[in-house]
Amino acid sequence: MTQININPSTSEDSEYVRQQLIAFNAAHVSEELRHRYEELNYNIKNETSEIVAGVLSTLCWNWLEVDILWVDANQRQQGYGSQLLREVERIARKKSCDFIQLNTFSYQAPEFYKKHGYQLITTIENAPTGHSHYYFKKDLT
Repeated sequence: MTQININPSTSEDSEYVRQQLIAFNAAHVSEELRHRYEELNYNIKNETSEIVAGVLSTLCWNWLEVDILWVDANQRQQGYGSQLLREVERIARKKSCDFIQLNTFSYQAPEFYKKHGYQLITTIENAPTGHSHYYFKKDLT
């Protein structure tokens, strides 16, 4: 058997692998969805232009994925997270997404997402150790 060498990837190597998977996936989705990929990132700044909350999300094919929703600890309970979440939901509907998916940890915001109509899909226990990792989905159609 030929020996295989496993090497650390450079950023260029990683981009090559990513593009190969993107090409493979594109061959399995409709032409209409094939090129639907867009990052949707927004923030809220205070009166001194400091970012106090932000959301990083990705529209991919027929859904939107919330990657990060963050609110500065000193600015919580003021509705910033809800405003950002509603904004990406509004955009997802406008762009005809079928659903939104996201994940959060037990020490983050699972109750916040439930309050906003997200349904728990699955839980991975002890990830990280001593906590749970929750995956949520909200249907838009």
